[in-house]
Order: sequence, then structure tokens, then C-alpha cells
Amino acid sequence: MQMMLELIPLPVADVDRAIAFYADKLGFNKDFDVQPSEGVRVVQLTPEGSGCSVGFGTGLDVYAGEPGSVRGLHLVVEDITEVRAELLRRGVEVGEIQDFGGGVKGADFSDPDGNTFELQEMAWRKAAKQEEPADFEPTR
Repeated sequence: MQMMLELIPLPVADVDRAIAFYADKLGFNKDFDVQPSEGVRVVQLTPEGSGCSVGFGTGLDVYAGEPGSVRGLHLVVEDITEVRAELLRRGVEVGEIQDFGGGVKGADFSDPDGNTFELQEMAWRKAAKQEEPADFEPTR
């Protein structure tokens, strides 16, 4: 049985502020921002290259959580030093890079509501990618 995680709802206090953070500061693609009925707003943004999006909005139970209550979402990157530097240039407060051993490095940050994220670099993934033949197609 195959299941794919494709959306993580995030509780936020201000939808427009969240859009500005995720789209402008993090560089996520804004997939849609719709108001299908009175009092309901649905927003979805996706990091470039990701198969999983974040969503937030108003008027639906899925968005009714406490703003800032989501912890430890991982954004996997190839070069954490490069990504951290770019986020800092964009005004995101990113913690120092930590080496967790085993080729894993991380640096944390939070959105304006306090939902937390971890940038994560895994050296073994980078090495495996470099060893793949040019015509390699991963199985799913």
C-alpha cells in the first residue's frame, strides 16, 4: 500500500503574514489562495522541488490549532551552508549549523507564529546522488 504525505496544515494567526513569510522569505511557491465560501480561506505553498506542501487558512477545523504549535518540520537541503546564508539574507533568523554526526547537519528557525523547522543536510544523500548514473530513475 503506497501513501504519500502531500500537505501539512499549519496553524497561523495571520494568513497574509504567513504568506509573506513562506513565499517571500522562504521562497516557497504559492500554489493557491482561494476563498471558496464566506469565512473560508485556503492557502497552499510548496518548497521548490518538494512533493509536500504546507497549508493554512481560516474557517476550517484543520486550521483551528494553536498558532505556533507545530514543531520540528524538516526541510532537507543539499547544502545547508548555502541555504542558511540565503535565508539570512532574506531576513529569516536561522540558528547556527549543528553537526549531529553520521553526516547529518541541521539548523533551526521558526515562522512568525512559532511553528518550528529544521534545515537538514545529510551527506550520505548527497554522495549517493553524485554516484547515480545520468539515466538513473528512482523507483516509487
